[in-house]
Amino acid sequence: MYRKRILKIVALNLGIALFNIILFGIARIELDISDPLGFALGVAAIFLSISIFIYGNYTLLTQKAPPIMKISDIKSLDDCIIVLNRSYGKKTFDNSITTLKEQVERFNKKKTKIFGMLSEKFNVIDKVYEKFNTTIFDVEYVFLSNIKSILSKISAFDEEDYERIRHDIDQKKFSDEVITSKMVIYNEYITFVKNAIEDNEEIIIKLDALLLELSKVNSLEAGEIDNLKEIKEMDELIKKSKYYI
Repeated sequence: MYRKRILKIVALNLGIALFNIILFGIARIELDISDPLGFALGVAAIFLSISIFIYGNYTLLTQKAPPIMKISDIKSLDDCIIVLNRSYGKKTFDNSITTLKEQVERFNKKKTKIFGMLSEKFNVIDKVYEKFNTTIFDVEYVFLSNIKSILSKISAFDEEDYERIRHDIDQKKFSDEVITSKMVIYNEYITFVKNAIEDNEEIIIKLDALLLELSKVNSLEAGEIDNLKEIKEMDELIKKSKYYI
């Protein structure tokens, strides 16, 4: 962010300088009082340059950086993408972050298709639509909570220490017991992230199954929706998630 601000300031001032070079060098406008038009243009150009210089530099120098979104601030799929984009940098998890971004985009597409199909087949005030709506948003909450847990693990993961331990294994600087104890802890981080990503994939698969089921039916009664296999599986997922979210 700081580097971008510096680049903007440099670009602004170079632009002002180039403007004046063209005006007074190439166009040869002079501050000659005997030439009223040229004098007026020159004064106006100088005034404009000074104004832009003062206002532009002041604005850029005093511009406050936007607040950094915390993991706990994630409330939507768009928020997830923002936090995931700035979570790169630990090579152990960079591929995992890319996978998570793809999962968020796919989840969003599935959700959009499901609600599009629901709008075609059911009235938004129907109990059937309301049940689908509640279930999908509850599943999304589980999905988001899962990603927040993953990001918390990645944030807590000390990559430098992890790489140092791997180097120590080759150098045999510590006993096998010490190395093993440390690696067990870091492997728990890695395993958690891997399993959580697989859990997310299961959620997306359930959305796919629900989308397929919706494409087969033209009408449902309020009581029938609770008996759909896909809805039952999602409800079970939501209930289980309440124990560890």
